[in-house]
Amino acid sequence: MALSIALVGSRGRMGQTITKLAAELGIDVASSMDMGDDLAGGLKQGDVIVDFSFHESTSEVIDHAIALGKPLVIGTTGHSIATRAALLKKAEQVPCVWAGNYSVGVNLLNALTQQAAKVLSTDYDAEVIEMHHRFKKDAPSGTAARLLEILLESRKLGEEALRNGREGIPGERTDSEIGIHSIRGGDVIGDHTVMFAALGERIELTHKASDRGIFARGALRAAGWLKDQKPSVYDMQDVLGLGNE
Repeated sequence: MALSIALVGSRGRMGQTITKLAAELGIDVASSMDMGDDLAGGLKQGDVIVDFSFHESTSEVIDHAIALGKPLVIGTTGHSIATRAALLKKAEQVPCVWAGNYSVGVNLLNALTQQAAKVLSTDYDAEVIEMHHRFKKDAPSGTAARLLEILLESRKLGEEALRNGREGIPGERTDSEIGIHSIRGGDVIGDHTVMFAALGERIELTHKASDRGIFARGALRAAGWLKDQKPSVYDMQDVLGLGNE
């Protein structure tokens, strides 16, 4: 089935990768733009809007998608938990896939993390460690943020349970906290590890990305899948048929 997209954030790393891969796959980039360009005009073109711009622009992109009645793929990260929740609610008015990471492997990592969190009790201390290139502006990464959401939901904890690194004398670790550690350096595309550490054993689930193309391929797959969906917010678990049982 022929597919055309309107791409927001075309000059960024992901935008450039999506443009190149779309050409290889025969997908038409009907319009490509960045914030400051004529969004209202550019977004009228293409079957699906794909947004990999900047987190402060997400609300405006969603508003345009609603006004045009167009499906929307969002890959932008850096939103606070509260802001993301509000934007997700608004995005329900159109078919929308929102994911912090569009890699098939990372979304399998999400599913495995959810399963492990169900099986392992709070005797297993949960920590998330992520590393990205030195140019990344937000922390934690969108992928890490989703992994943290999964852990918080599984253990019925609120955002206050998160520990962004540790310093000084924070005291002994408690059962009701989840650690997040962000490392930046070099040209690392994206490494993520979820660690469950108990007395006597440790389980680690790790995904390492070596090619940004895996994210672009997943985003374009999501765009094609969205064309036949009803208004609602979906994630890559839905696109891949992994389910959230």
